[in-house]
Amino acid sequence: MNAASWALPALPVTEAAPGVFVHRSEHHWPDRENHGEIANIGFIVGDDCVAVIDSGGSPQQGIALRQAVKKVTAKPICYVINTHVHPDHIYGNRAFKNKGVRFVGHYKLARAMATRAPHYLSKADELLDIRVSPDNIIPPDLQVKQTMSLNLGNRELVLTAHPAAHTDNDLSVYDKNTDTLWLADLLFLEHIPVIDGSIRGWLKELRRLAQNHYKLVIPGHGPLVKDWPLGSQPHIAYLEQLAGEIRAMLKQGKTLEYAVDHAGLSAKKNWQLFEQFHRKNVTIAFAELEWED
Repeated sequence: MNAASWALPALPVTEAAPGVFVHRSEHHWPDRENHGEIANIGFIVGDDCVAVIDSGGSPQQGIALRQAVKKVTAKPICYVINTHVHPDHIYGNRAFKNKGVRFVGHYKLARAMATRAPHYLSKADELLDIRVSPDNIIPPDLQVKQTMSLNLGNRELVLTAHPAAHTDNDLSVYDKNTDTLWLADLLFLEHIPVIDGSIRGWLKELRRLAQNHYKLVIPGHGPLVKDWPLGSQPHIAYLEQLAGEIRAMLKQGKTLEYAVDHAGLSAKKNWQLFEQFHRKNVTIAFAELEWED
């Protein structure tokens, strides 16, 4: 990485709660113009050190996020937490590879990275106009099997490894000091939810989380939520509608092709990027619900 790279401007971040800094992204299909920089990412500052939460959608965004940390605090970065395997959350990892930095993820993340890396790396140049190599995909040193606590210095973060939901390797981060739950892609607002795991599992996790109250919830895509659990309802409603309509179609003996053309279409008005993701959601949900008892 050349010296010019390190001179990139700092990524704009907002202090959403004391010591919790978030860069909020616009809703885009990942392409050569936005370079896959489409997710909410950021960091949390403790008395001793900093935890980065998701490193960004490109190596350059990772560097810009690192600059943002330096602009806010002189404290060292001690953890990089990847909430799941998708490129918009991990492609900035290399910018943080340094002595004393531990990478943290779900216990299934390393396997997901290894499985998907060849496909991701082969497409990055063509689709996103970015140069990535295996060096950019850094698996976790610390693997979370159920929960894990990280202390940043008078600041405890509780990490939870979730059952299959958005993906099979979703991790959430709870900051006790500010009652902030960083849900990442377990929660979508405005941007249509994207199923890459289990629709049943995702509904179960969101319903469980909706029984709690949090002062602030940070989604992977969309505005920050200050009215939880109310803020979870649009996402839950979309998945419930999709599951309900697909189950009804299965009972009627309808085909996958029929479901893709008909299921959940009335939700289109509620979501951005509906055309890009909804049909795939139907396909994945149909394949899962077809085998329900």
